[in-house]
Amino acid sequence: MVAPTSSPDTSTARHAPPDAVRVAGVVLALTAVIALMLFAFAAPAVNSGPHALKIGIAGPDQAVAQIEAGLSGARPGAFAPQRYADAEALRSAIEHREVVGGLAVGPDGPAMYVAGAGGAPVAQVLTATATGLSEAVGRPVPVRDVVPLPADDPAGAGLNSLALPLVLGGLVPAIALVRLFPRRVGLRVFGAVGFAVLAGLTLTAVLQFGFGSLTGNYWATAGALTLGLAAVSLPLLGLESLFGLPGFGAGAVLMMFVGNPLSGFATTAAWLPQGWGTFGQLLPPGAAGTLVRSVAFFDGHGGGTAVLVLSAWVVAGLALCAASARRRTVVA
Repeated sequence: MVAPTSSPDTSTARHAPPDAVRVAGVVLALTAVIALMLFAFAAPAVNSGPHALKIGIAGPDQAVAQIEAGLSGARPGAFAPQRYADAEALRSAIEHREVVGGLAVGPDGPAMYVAGAGGAPVAQVLTATATGLSEAVGRPVPVRDVVPLPADDPAGAGLNSLALPLVLGGLVPAIALVRLFPRRVGLRVFGAVGFAVLAGLTLTAVLQFGFGSLTGNYWATAGALTLGLAAVSLPLLGLESLFGLPGFGAGAVLMMFVGNPLSGFATTAAWLPQGWGTFGQLLPPGAAGTLVRSVAFFDGHGGGTAVLVLSAWVVAGLALCAASARRRTVVA
């Protein structure tokens, strides 16, 4: 007599958790994901502000010492003053992105120099500082914008809105290329580079000629955006090629939920807490934001490190893709 056996489906069903437990698990997991997403975006915003902002001070030694003491007392830890010989040296330092702004004391009294294109929040803090100084010295302290934002976009809204399209512009084509060419690594790379070039040209044209948000050399700015897009998409393609969906997912989380909030795209990295801002500049979204701002408004000054960071990500992505292609050739 043959003993009865249970079918695999019956056995699996017997050991599966009840539907109510499964639903509860899904709800808890999704809630945790949403909470982590909120933390990723809210924590940098809540903790943002002036943290050791590099500002320049020019003028007689006694006046400079008084200003440094006043700034330290009014906003402890907010500024990291650096001395310059005169107002012209200070202006040059601002234009080269060595400092975010500064004060120059001349025969007519102090004047505040800002760079609106370097980040609206920073310029606003320096303007408020000038207002407080006016009350202290009993006379108006003029504010002079050395590198202003364009008249067509005085709030910098166009540039500030570029952060999400930049990340998605690297993420979405990577997803599409993975689905369309699951075994063609070379075609993926070709498609990603082609998209980065075309999207860089298009986005720059929209911002510069459509909205008037950018004022720099069109081709240089488009090149900066192209490099930023490629630095997002190529590493994702490489991770997926070598490690599959888990690798792609890890890269996407890094770009979207770490790199994007820590990019300082709308405020500049100087507005984030020092450690956070520094780390954000090592990821493609932050480095791309710095490079685009530098090229669009500061003739490329201050963008050298960003070029190196983005180039390193591009090379890393290409290396991962090459390793994957080599492995598939050996297996075949």
